[in-house]
Amino acid sequence: MGHHNGLSLCFLIPEFWGDIAKDFYWKSKHTGQFMDYNFDVTKGEIYIKCMEGATTNICYNVLDCNVHERRLGDKVAFYWEGNEPGDEMTVTYRELLQQVCQFANVLKSQGVKKGDRVSIYMPMVVELVVAMLACVRIGAVHSIVFAGFSAESLCERILDSQCSLLITADGFYRGDKLINLKVIADDALQKCRDSVCVWFRQVPWNPEVDQCWLSLLSGVSEECEPEWCDSEDPLFILYTSGSTGKPKGVLHTIGGYMLYVATTFKLVFDYHPDDVYWCTADIGWITGHSYITYGPLANGATSVLFEGLPTYPDVSRMWEIVDKYQVTKFYTAPTAIRLLMKYGSEPVQKYKRDSLKVLGTVGEPINPEAWQWYYSVVGEKRCPVVDTFWQTETGGHVLTPLPAATPMKPGSATFPFFGVVPAILNESGEELEGPSEGYLVFKQPWPGVMRTVYGNHQRFETTYFEQFPGYYVTGDGCRRDKDGYYWITGRIDDMLNVSGHLLSTAEVESALVEHEAVVEAAVVSRPHPVKGESLYCFVTLTDGVSFSRTLEAQLKKQVREKIGAIATPDFIQNAPGLPKTRSGKIMRRVLRKIARNERDLGDVSTLADSSVIELLFQNRCCGAV
Repeated sequence: MGHHNGLSLCFLIPEFWGDIAKDFYWKSKHTGQFMDYNFDVTKGEIYIKCMEGATTNICYNVLDCNVHERRLGDKVAFYWEGNEPGDEMTVTYRELLQQVCQFANVLKSQGVKKGDRVSIYMPMVVELVVAMLACVRIGAVHSIVFAGFSAESLCERILDSQCSLLITADGFYRGDKLINLKVIADDALQKCRDSVCVWFRQVPWNPEVDQCWLSLLSGVSEECEPEWCDSEDPLFILYTSGSTGKPKGVLHTIGGYMLYVATTFKLVFDYHPDDVYWCTADIGWITGHSYITYGPLANGATSVLFEGLPTYPDVSRMWEIVDKYQVTKFYTAPTAIRLLMKYGSEPVQKYKRDSLKVLGTVGEPINPEAWQWYYSVVGEKRCPVVDTFWQTETGGHVLTPLPAATPMKPGSATFPFFGVVPAILNESGEELEGPSEGYLVFKQPWPGVMRTVYGNHQRFETTYFEQFPGYYVTGDGCRRDKDGYYWITGRIDDMLNVSGHLLSTAEVESALVEHEAVVEAAVVSRPHPVKGESLYCFVTLTDGVSFSRTLEAQLKKQVREKIGAIATPDFIQNAPGLPKTRSGKIMRRVLRKIARNERDLGDVSTLADSSVIELLFQNRCCGAV
């Protein structure tokens, strides 16, 4: 896309989004420009503002407006499907509004005020949605921590965002495995004392800090006036891995995010009022924030909220749920598709799936084989597949096909959403025209883009704007083909995409090095048939320590405890030395080749000691093909 197109688009954007803003309730209108921003670090501080000065409340828009103005009070907001088949519940828009108002009053009685941060560490239950919306109703900022993270990760996030309250549950089952959430939360709180609100079931109890959800709610009013907030007030913080190892608190604000997720949901899933929509993501990730809670509710949609696993109690569970609720729009991750592909088409074909109209994928680029299986077997070649590219930072879809409007290419995220202007840059920061490959960047903001890294604006500027002044840098590589379709080629920085979860190699390395036996560690990615990428770790041990199965198990446990089960290494290899340049920088490119058993190493003339390479090839992990 040349400059000319980009500029003419810019003029249309305020009109496009301004029209959409009319569908929402604003207590007061914005006064200045619709969007105001600076993307160029050489011209001063980076900022993005959308409809500044307008006041609204996102909870009021997604609940009160639906119940009172659109008359959707009796419409189902969520079909909750528990981990065990038969464990189910239905909640209407009116019931959800009552529960949210009650819990908002509870939060106020706990002293939570506008602008306070509240941590939420919960499984996929309706109470999680209630907790989020109760926070935003009173102007508090939620910070949801995925229930698969360890106590250490939870503690780090509570401290970084200075949360005044933690809302958690005592435990839940994931498949046949009990996750004792309350014990993990207690462990985290030992590290950072604070008050805690706990949601039902019986567990060890500390009356000084623990309070029970149900007893807190008894007798509480179902009326709660929303707190009117500025469009640019903070809405939520969500942590994402940073390439330095310390997670970044991505901050989204109210007005622009609301418009963006509502519109992308409506157009990308071709939403109709009689749809039953199911996104299989966890609310602990951005996909769950944008496309389970805020986007669908803003449209008055009916969604499935699923607590369980795609393979429990058997590998047909997803399709059983699709038939049970007559799901029309289905949104899942390539890693889930690859997992189910292994079992062939028979478990899928046991169920009709004739209600399905649109299929979507999210979390990582989808490989063409998985795309074909999803399209042909799951959708029987009659449902368009929307392969969406976006990030925690972008708030919503930025590159995506629109169903039935865009000719599909398996594995391509295709075209920019309205008002999103991508470019591909080379190493020197020059824009490439036509078919090309390089760094994927964006030239201007859209309403849903992040505004800062919580508590660290400098890190926001350094991470996303310093490398190429004037552009938002995604950190992803990208190829544009002759038809103008975009193909994401994966992370350019030291990040891994494991089952759609972004992990930083630095984070895993520092967890390994904390073990007394490890002097140095280097982590690289290795292709994995289901997870996309797996973690292959090289560890250099302290003199006199020998590598053993026991040590390997200890190291895996250490990473699990520091970060969470999702970061557990697949391979740990003993590395007496690591390939380094003369300046001491580890050559990860070479390590990636060793992990994959590829002998063509390219240029290794800058290596300080090349003899280490043969040793590393000999030491490769058994089981690593």
